[in-house]
Amino acid sequence: MKLEALLVDLRAESTVVRHLVQTLAGTDWTRPTPAKGWSVAHQIGHLAWTDATSSIAVATTLDEKVAGEEWKQVVESAIRAPDTFVDDGAAEFAALPPAVLLTRWDDARELLHDRLGGVDPQARIPWFGPPMKPTSMATARLMETWAHGLDIADALGVESIPTDRIRHICHLGYATRAFAYLSREMNVPEHGVFLELIGPGGDVWTWGPEGAEQRITGTAWDFARVAVRRVHPADTELLATGEDARSWLGIVQAFAGPPGDDPVAWGGRE
Repeated sequence: MKLEALLVDLRAESTVVRHLVQTLAGTDWTRPTPAKGWSVAHQIGHLAWTDATSSIAVATTLDEKVAGEEWKQVVESAIRAPDTFVDDGAAEFAALPPAVLLTRWDDARELLHDRLGGVDPQARIPWFGPPMKPTSMATARLMETWAHGLDIADALGVESIPTDRIRHICHLGYATRAFAYLSREMNVPEHGVFLELIGPGGDVWTWGPEGAEQRITGTAWDFARVAVRRVHPADTELLATGEDARSWLGIVQAFAGPPGDDPVAWGGRE
């Protein structure tokens, strides 16, 4: 997908999350979310911190001399506290008054949107893992915004409405199959997996070799939530055929970094 279309979807997803919190009372900001130790404020704080950090990374491709030094400082901070720097960033923003926090996030995501819109589509943007193209960064930001929006909605008792934007999350889940194994120090299976999902609008989305014996079928809504590790596969209607398909469905993750705590099945499906 072209970068312009991805940025439209990213803005739309950010707007959905913004609407969830824009009228919250002060005490609602401290509500616990499914992420251990994180309140609603931490969730928005994390998005604000990551969008701001992403903007610095993108800026290195626009003005390497100026932004490169700022990005170097970000990387050095991560090296000094590799296990906590993400949580530290979320906590720093979460400590701000809600109105200030929202303004910081608004400014960060607008700046990121503007910078991504002005970068060379073939540029390689530095990150904490391998460098990525602008389309990959936009997709990653959309995925994370959507995932943390799920956490916030859960904390507030609000129903999340599926949209076709979750196709981006499903694509990331499929594209990172090998990474999911490597991040757990597991061997990557040789056989491909065919993924067939039904989108919220009824369209059928597919990835992989159609003739593969290893297959996963179901709804995009279920797969996307599993891919961001917000629900256990056993609590969805996803059907995995073949040992490799079943093993992958158990570890799939659309985000970079360590897998974290695996979701616990609550018994929704036998």
